[in-house]
Amino acid sequence: MILIRDLRYGRLSIDSLGITPGVTSIIGANGSGKTSLLKILAGIASPDTGTVLIDGIPPRECEIGWLGEFPDRNLLFSRVIDEIASPLRFRRTPAALIRQRVLDCMDMLGISALAERKVQELSGGEKVMVALGAALIGGPGLLILDECDSHLDIGRSAEVERITRASAVRYVVQSTQQMDTAARSDRLAFMENGRITHAGTPEEVFAALAGTPFYPLSWKCRQ
Repeated sequence: MILIRDLRYGRLSIDSLGITPGVTSIIGANGSGKTSLLKILAGIASPDTGTVLIDGIPPRECEIGWLGEFPDRNLLFSRVIDEIASPLRFRRTPAALIRQRVLDCMDMLGISALAERKVQELSGGEKVMVALGAALIGGPGLLILDECDSHLDIGRSAEVERITRASAVRYVVQSTQQMDTAARSDRLAFMENGRITHAGTPEEVFAALAGTPFYPLSWKCRQ
């Protein structure tokens, strides 16, 4: 379990939160603290006070994959195959093993045909898939998706969701403004003014949010 205790960071104020294995979505208005929380979970930022433990281990000692809203900002290499291989090369994995793992990863993502393409020539959706490959190639225990679906069409968004579900990642924590995506999560947390005000199953959280802008019409139709 991911355990957060007495967390304070900027406007974040989370006394206690437990995240179980599976897919957890974080929802809330822009500026509510979603990205700040994800950066703490990823070890990109350190809390001012409090603790964050992933199966008993601090984030910076864990293998964590990150995919943000704008993958262009984090792509480092010109060719697709080099970008996906980069996490393994940085840890000095043997070249023969890297190649096979990258080929397997691209096959899983359905982007084998893009291997030799220049990243700058790809569509926005293709860049997201490449960035997802780079996030998954190291076998992370935690995959963080920070509104990576905000610029994707329905088909590409569903493909990202299918791949993350099919991966061996123990924890997937994502922020999203797509309430249908949130409704399909295993667990859901709602943030407001830096705090988690509701957490539980999608049914429980959406019931608590009934009558607010975050209660989705599509969810109402399923009741």
